[in-house]
Amino acid sequence: MAKCEICQKDMFFGRKIRITRSQISRRALTQQKANVQKVKVVVDGTPKTMHVCTRCLRSGKVTRA
Repeated sequence: MAKCEICQKDMFFGRKIRITRSQISRRALTQQKANVQKVKVVVDGTPKTMHVCTRCLRSGKVTRA
């Protein structure tokens, strides 16, 4: 699983609660993955391929090559 090399965003876990007929019937662990893209970015004047999440791309923390 790829991890964002800028903000270290990775997979995170939570619980999914299904409610059926006003009763909590089941609690299941779920895992959600960050939206990580493999893009060419400029680092210290040279282009480099990195794994970057889309939040970092939109906020302008990195510049595309």
